Amino acid sequence: MPGMHTTIMPAEPSTTDPLGRLRLMQLISPALPIGAFTYSQGLEWAVEAGWVRSAPSLVDWLGGLIDDGLAQLELPILVRLYRCCEQADPDALAYWGRVLYAARETRELRAEERNRARALISLLADLGIGRARDWREALGHCQAAPFALAAVQWQIGLQDCALGYAWGWLENQVAAAIKLVPLGQTDGQRVQLELAGHLPGVIERALNLADEDIGASAPALAIASARHETQYTRLFRS
Repeated sequence: MPGMHTTIMPAEPSTTDPLGRLRLMQLISPALPIGAFTYSQGLEWAVEAGWVRSAPSLVDWLGGLIDDGLAQLELPILVRLYRCCEQADPDALAYWGRVLYAARETRELRAEERNRARALISLLADLGIGRARDWREALGHCQAAPFALAAVQWQIGLQDCALGYAWGWLENQVAAAIKLVPLGQTDGQRVQLELAGHLPGVIERALNLADEDIGASAPALAIASARHETQYTRLFRS
């Protein structure tokens, strides 16, 4: 089945009009009621273990996850999920959602995908996106699937959709680090400023990645997430 989806990306990503950009801001806002702020994705244990203890070490940690995770796994699959929504193909949508879910190496990371997907599906259905209800099962494997559906429904261009998804991930991670390391607010902004500069190039890679090149290995993330499952005191769900 993967070979059926190797040509879904256009040469030029579609653009977003002003209303679509506002919808994207709403979709990636920390105020969106899907519980994104409750997850650290292993960062809490990485801080506990001393792997992340300052702004420079946070840049190293998140930069590695951007290069090895977002660029090679989440964002290329998000591109395919977006195209599946455009083409009204729930079977292919479910396929790529399962691929992303299968790549999550711990119980916590898998639960996060399911929980955030479920919350976003319910929210989109309540906001009047009928396919969120009709395609609930196909969308339920990962949070990127309903995110892609919202982007297509609200006419958010593909490149902007990917940038928004990546920025939302980065902002949540930095917000968690500010609490956990702890970092000052200004240091957090410096980290975001530095890492945001890498995201356009990462998006470009993701837009052009072939099916057979999708995949990521982040052993430190898997270890941190697995150890977080039994961490004695914790603020975050993952």
